[in-house]
Amino acid sequence: MVSYPYEWGFSALKAAALLHLDVHLAALGHGMTLSDASAYNVQFMGARPVFIDHLSFIAYQDGAIWGGYRQFCEQFLYPLLLRAYAGVAHNGLYRGRLEGVGAEDLLKILPAWRKWTPKVFVHGVLHAALAGKGEAIVAGDAEAKTLAQAKFPKAALARLLEKLRAWIAGLEPRGRKATFWRDYERFKSYSDAETRTKRALVHDFARAHAPGMVWDLGCNQGEFSFAALDGGAGAVVGWEFDQDALDGAFHRAALAGAAFTPLFGDVTNPSPAQGWNQRERMGWAERGPVDAVLALAVIHHLIIGRNVPMAAVADYLTSLAPRGVVEIPPLGDVQVRRMLRLRAAGTQDYDPDGFVRLVQERARILNRRELSPGGRVLIEYHVGG
Repeated sequence: MVSYPYEWGFSALKAAALLHLDVHLAALGHGMTLSDASAYNVQFMGARPVFIDHLSFIAYQDGAIWGGYRQFCEQFLYPLLLRAYAGVAHNGLYRGRLEGVGAEDLLKILPAWRKWTPKVFVHGVLHAALAGKGEAIVAGDAEAKTLAQAKFPKAALARLLEKLRAWIAGLEPRGRKATFWRDYERFKSYSDAETRTKRALVHDFARAHAPGMVWDLGCNQGEFSFAALDGGAGAVVGWEFDQDALDGAFHRAALAGAAFTPLFGDVTNPSPAQGWNQRERMGWAERGPVDAVLALAVIHHLIIGRNVPMAAVADYLTSLAPRGVVEIPPLGDVQVRRMLRLRAAGTQDYDPDGFVRLVQERARILNRRELSPGGRVLIEYHVGG
């Protein structure tokens, strides 16, 4: 499935950046270079980045500057530095500016002392200072013309790429900490036995239907995405809004070489159709429906936490895929009780049995299973005949 840099977590963007540099270095070794450095030239198969723009390979001209340098910084380096040096995730800024993060925006967010470190100064501060040189060339600025005509030896370009690669390879998210979602396995409100039952049900669901593409909403670190894959699903895309959980899921997928792609996404604020005429980058809707959806430990957060009407949640889930598995916590569930205590006046009522009836009005319920007596319920539904 097509995905975009504003949907990648830190680890995915880092992997894509390293691939881009490796491809460029390999191209130089064969007398070629890349005409641009767009992050959109990379897609993911599972957690493996794949370079897809073969038309960007051009013959290397001796002394030519790297035309994609600024683009690489804005679409790869600066978004990574935001998280590594300021603890700010790139996704919102990137989605708002599809060309990435500008040097001036980066410098406004970074701690002041970071701006004067050698690498940030060279690749960030100088970029911001020279941002107007393109216009200056047109205006006849002699210094700008000299810069534009400067030669850049092949060995120097290779060294630049290698140094950027070493720098990026060493970047890690700043302030990585325990979060509720990243450590959900410890904080969850049900037992290990219930988890095993839940995993088995997802496995059996995938084995029975062999869905080609599954969306796992709120995938956390991917436990049930892997259960679906083990059962026979062709591929899983997991949507998760917690950055640390997302990075954990990506590393897990990469280590396993699994057909599991964890992406940043919020069900209540999904990536829209964007770009020219809203057709350049697809939204969630344009990339669906998929073959199956998993909505495990999700609906109470939508209904109680985000005040989405129950009927709208049922409509949405049954529109994403012709079949799926939904987890429904009871009113006595620890998390549900906590959320109900904290909810604002006038928020949506939560009625587990009522939600099941709403799904039944839209689909056939093929299976209903309690994880424990009086505990959470998993239902499997199928839309259509």
